[in-house]
Amino acid sequence: HYTADTTTAFSSVTHICRDVNYGWLIRYMHANGASMFFIFLYFHIGRGIYYGSYSFMDTWNIGVLLLFAVMATAFMGYVLPWGQMSFWGATVITNLLSAIPYIGPTLVEWIWGGFSVDKATLTRFFAFHFILPFIITAMVMIHLLFLHETGSNNPSGMNSDSDKIPFHPYYTIKDILGVLLMMITLMSLVM
Repeated sequence: HYTADTTTAFSSVTHICRDVNYGWLIRYMHANGASMFFIFLYFHIGRGIYYGSYSFMDTWNIGVLLLFAVMATAFMGYVLPWGQMSFWGATVITNLLSAIPYIGPTLVEWIWGGFSVDKATLTRFFAFHFILPFIITAMVMIHLLFLHETGSNNPSGMNSDSDKIPFHPYYTIKDILGVLLMMITLMSLVM
């Protein structure tokens, strides 16, 4: 139902919220879910800094790239409704890239798809907002691969191979309960 066109984007979002059955629920779950995702992401980063996970450079660097990719995805999603805040947010934030030496202005024009924020920009942002989550999923797999190679940090800082338990069923059940709790919290925020 969404159309990535400067003349109809705002009205298509309004149509989804008002006329599509439970469209408002889908939109607000998407928006609040993204905010909740960032809250958990910042807790994850804080934990990594507190326990010194940055000493595992490969895992940490992939995590930093993941943070930038997630922030880019969220920013592009913020622009998609194409209200005044979206338009000026896209204009200001993309113009910050013009400060990059040598390639800045060319990079900004490439992102815009022209000489100003317009329909080409909105179309590109819509495409990237759709494609980037798949790239992020692949990067998460790489992040986990590096994590399994190095092992995660623990609060005590000591290796404790003797008291390990299998992932399934213990952590599977714990993760399912965590996802259910998150969904209940998200639904209570939206409804």
